[in-house]
Amino acid sequence: MSQLKIAVLDMNNNQPNQGMRCILQIIQTMQERENVDLVYDVFNVRGNDELPGLEYDVYISSGGPGSPLESDDAWEPRFFQLIDNLFDWNDRNKQKKFVFLICHSFQLVVRHLELGLLSKRRSTSFGIFPMHKEGDGLTDPILKGLPDPFYAVDSRDYQITKPNKSRFRTFGASILCREKIRPHVPLDRAIMAIRFSDEVVGTQFHPEADNKGMLMHLQTDDRRKQIVKLFGQRKYDEMVNYLQDPDKIALTESAILPGFLRRAVRGQKITKPQLV
Repeated sequence: MSQLKIAVLDMNNNQPNQGMRCILQIIQTMQERENVDLVYDVFNVRGNDELPGLEYDVYISSGGPGSPLESDDAWEPRFFQLIDNLFDWNDRNKQKKFVFLICHSFQLVVRHLELGLLSKRRSTSFGIFPMHKEGDGLTDPILKGLPDPFYAVDSRDYQITKPNKSRFRTFGASILCREKIRPHVPLDRAIMAIRFSDEVVGTQFHPEADNKGMLMHLQTDDRRKQIVKLFGQRKYDEMVNYLQDPDKIALTESAILPGFLRRAVRGQKITKPQLV
């Protein structure tokens, strides 16, 4: 039986999180509902210095805490070498490898490829916010089926701004969407998704986030108090209300990563044999 082999890169550095649960749930749900055979392995990149080789068909690299700025961590050059190897593979081979980068991973790769400015935000961005499509994002298959704007979970202390246009041209990359429009704020709007190539795409938001995980996160006493202290009760209540709306993050969760996996499956031309 043919299989689509998926490497899930856990970038959470042994910190508790909902993101990994969501990623694995999306893979498992697709395995159950679609006529495909998906198998996956998880690599604890930052915690155990674990990285896959090139034997996988799909690579999904998670978000995570901490700084994406340059560090002396032993895993970092090995992670970048993997990214370079995947681009090189796709340049040289007909059968492609597909890559999805989430938040921390997205920021790291943008820094590595020098596609934009990575910097610390003035304040933490945390909540459910509108993402505005632009340019190729209006027709890109990864955002197909989502309205403009669509809503997604944003949780970050860093940002990507000021795209390097010459580097974008070199890679054939394109910006798909940016963060919420703020006409009263004289600051650059962060780039929230990039199509790096036909097979490689990434988001600075969390497309894997689901209502269940976010509610669990928001309703812990410590997190609720923290959000109310930082952003106010009104903002907290808005986030909880958004989690009851099927057209907010539930729609995004059902569209982006599942759509990416379906496209990878079509690219690999892998299906289970039909039962007769």
